[in-house]
Amino acid sequence: MPKEQQVRFRERAELLDFLLEVSTVTAETLDLDRLLANVAEIVKEVIPYELFAILLYNERARSLRMRYSIGHRDEIAKNLNIGLGEGITGTTAASRQPILVRDVRKDSRYLNALDAVRAELSVPMLVRGKLVGVIDLQSTRLNAFSEQDRALLTLIAARVGTAIDNARLYRRVERQNRTLRVLAHLSQEFSSILDLDELLSKIASTVHALISFDAFSLFLVDAERHLLRCRFSQRYDERTTVENIEMGKGITGWAADTRQVIRVPDVTREPRYIASHPDVRSEVAVPLVLHDRVIGVLDLESMRPSFFTEDHVRALTLLGPQIATSVENARLYEELRQREHRLDQDLQAAFKLQSVLIPRAVSDVVGLEVGVRTRPARAISGDLYDFFEHSDEYTLIAFGDVSGKGAAAALYGALISGLLRTLTRRRARPAELMKSLNEALLERKVDAQYATLSLILWAADKRTFTVANAGTLPPILFREGEIISSRVAGVPIGLLEDQEYEQAEIEVQAEDLLLLCSDGIEDQLGKEADILTDEQVITSDLESYGRDRLEKVVTANFQHSPQQIVDAIFADIDLFRGATSLTDDQTVIALRVL
Repeated sequence: MPKEQQVRFRERAELLDFLLEVSTVTAETLDLDRLLANVAEIVKEVIPYELFAILLYNERARSLRMRYSIGHRDEIAKNLNIGLGEGITGTTAASRQPILVRDVRKDSRYLNALDAVRAELSVPMLVRGKLVGVIDLQSTRLNAFSEQDRALLTLIAARVGTAIDNARLYRRVERQNRTLRVLAHLSQEFSSILDLDELLSKIASTVHALISFDAFSLFLVDAERHLLRCRFSQRYDERTTVENIEMGKGITGWAADTRQVIRVPDVTREPRYIASHPDVRSEVAVPLVLHDRVIGVLDLESMRPSFFTEDHVRALTLLGPQIATSVENARLYEELRQREHRLDQDLQAAFKLQSVLIPRAVSDVVGLEVGVRTRPARAISGDLYDFFEHSDEYTLIAFGDVSGKGAAAALYGALISGLLRTLTRRRARPAELMKSLNEALLERKVDAQYATLSLILWAADKRTFTVANAGTLPPILFREGEIISSRVAGVPIGLLEDQEYEQAEIEVQAEDLLLLCSDGIEDQLGKEADILTDEQVITSDLESYGRDRLEKVVTANFQHSPQQIVDAIFADIDLFRGATSLTDDQTVIALRVL
């Protein structure tokens, strides 16, 4: 090490200051190119070199690729791909240990990049035990690097690795955000499209904005005939006709069978390729999977060899479920329209479906008098409730709220009700039933969808409510002017795997009232209200309805019937909110013990 560098780090504090400078410089940007250039400058300050390279590790390919270099020839920098264990850098990556070679001519592992090179220092970059890449220094001088240099570069690499990993993650997030913006665009564009041809044309134009393909085809599975039926095909912005394909045949059939994205860089070398056009050179086929069922295949073609990249594959993989859902919904809506001849738009159809699945009125349960009312913030409610009678003595009450609003939330709620109707035949304990329901929903995972839910088992002979909670507001028990709240809590269903749920038993007596409210009740915003404090009157723009006001309404109407109490709550909410629109879906169930 040069004398000035030895003097620089003679004191431990000076070394720590330098490492702090390294951390500061590498943390000041998430731009990968700028970050790597900064690293090269930092290393140059303390360790002289003639050749510098940062090689990043590709876990899928299990190889190192040169991402930034100084002094290396362009053809090497662009094309060099080193497998684990190959050369000095590959050995560094495989062993995850720094390697110092004082004379490369005496080391058989050295890969000759430049005849003048005599010494090499290679250090791995690790983050939480994961290999990020390798920093490699080379010099034309024998014994150019010392043990001190190896120790110092190891310290630098430890800090640089985290910054590089963050920058790569930021890049991936940026790409994903662009794809997610397309997904959001898809959701907005497709929410009211019921005509399948119009939908597929919209999908083609939207995907083309993301990937400049030359040909687009969408095949739907015909299970009865065991083939892929071409439902839409377009080449150079013109509609074309493509033959149907047998399942398992060709690239599209193979994608449907394997449920894997198939990317072919050169179709002329692919024996599975079924010739459709003489100019086609590359192809990618994406299976459209919905609820663990392949409904079709999206197929893109290009006239350029190796046109479709891994980034294209990642984008199409993210888009696939949204396209599958949109296509399946359009096909189902088309069937409903043909049967009923009354379908004008998807929200109307979903509202009809919800009206059938969720009871608008509930007859009294043995031992209970019931009052119910629900209203959506939009056309369709994401709140859900249902009653499942096991016998004259036992009734299961489900009460919950699906994330989001509108048709997607309503359909997810219908899925939960359907699963509950099946699962309640096998299990009666609310905690076990909640766990089974959570597992069933995760098997049918829908992105960004989950639900809060309470399952309440009413035992008329014992006069007990057994409650399991998965994130809903806890039930409120009113008894002779007193208010008793349960404390059972749990994680929402459809969100996390391997969840266990608790349950609590509430003993009740005659005339007790158990109140269930969705969060849209307490969270409802009201118009301007004056709030009196000890010092002054403050005018607030909006405030929430809140638990206190709810409890006062119930207490004031406690002697009335459950339905009258529910109606009084809604009337007070309307008085409170004035001209303010509904903040969220609102549902109340009141259960009076007879």
